[in-house]
Amino acid sequence: MTAVGNEVSARTNPARARLKEFARVATARVDDAAEAIGRIFCPHDLTPVAHSERDFSAQHNCAGFDGFSVNYVAYGGSVAINPGCLDRFFLLQMPLSGSAAIRTAARELTTGPRHTASLLSPTIPTEMTWRDDCAQLIVLLDRKLVEHRAAALGGVAVRPVEFDPAVALGGPRGEMLSARIEHLVTTAEQLGPRKTLSAVAAADWREQFLNDLLNGQRHSLSAAIDVFNGRTEAQPAALKRVRAYLETRATEPLDLAELAEIAGTGIRALQLGFRRHFGTTVSEMLLDIRLAHLNARLKTARPGERIVDIAFDLGFTHLSRMASAYRAKFGETPKATLQRLS
Repeated sequence: MTAVGNEVSARTNPARARLKEFARVATARVDDAAEAIGRIFCPHDLTPVAHSERDFSAQHNCAGFDGFSVNYVAYGGSVAINPGCLDRFFLLQMPLSGSAAIRTAARELTTGPRHTASLLSPTIPTEMTWRDDCAQLIVLLDRKLVEHRAAALGGVAVRPVEFDPAVALGGPRGEMLSARIEHLVTTAEQLGPRKTLSAVAAADWREQFLNDLLNGQRHSLSAAIDVFNGRTEAQPAALKRVRAYLETRATEPLDLAELAEIAGTGIRALQLGFRRHFGTTVSEMLLDIRLAHLNARLKTARPGERIVDIAFDLGFTHLSRMASAYRAKFGETPKATLQRLS
């Protein structure tokens, strides 16, 4: 723990601090606070505002786990914090007291207890002002962990993920997220610094936070995740690409995974889109295409060509089913078409 210079101001309310046994920084000196907390998070500018220098204090307690950490950070008075881009991690900040004015490249917001938290993305420059002895619980999530999971959920290549920074704490989602962070803090406090979460427990916590954020908070890959997981249907242009592909590859075995990749969606979204836009399933459309090809082949068959040979060439494996489907579509059997046009 860092404790340099005059005593830490009572304004940080150490009696109400969380994760006390995990103390990393406690100082009333601005430069020492910026340097010490910067080593834990990232380098940043730290400046008291509104005549708060005499009231300044900083406290940082941190319990670290595999891929994430939970932190208690409190500043006495009001301070301006300019971390720029976080680069290596995402920060979910839940206020316990005071307020924070946050400005990113695209948005400004004010957070406060029980109404709004903030979620900072590593690629978006950010400036903050913590006011009125602000204290926050902060969950740090490794950038690679979030980006790789988002890519897997969205069926896309790994790329930067940028969140809407305003996290509503009201309503069922916000209450659940607040309760989850509180539970993690309580769990860490019960374990103490000499024990740690088991690998299985740490993995469960990671999964819970990844699910909360990637499926509960809007971000730059939300639309891709919605489509890939069937929560939003595929767009007509993507479905038309798949239909055209089926037309040219009708004799080949059906591969839903390959078709979904062509559409840029997940399999479920592809199936949902076919039902809504074409009124049929992928397999039913393929059957219809094959039947049309069979009809065309029968109409131009050479003398001696057999129906069974043509059917197998077109990918049919169940001749009785093929004959029944053909009759339902064209009103006659394949044999009748061949004989009629011979």
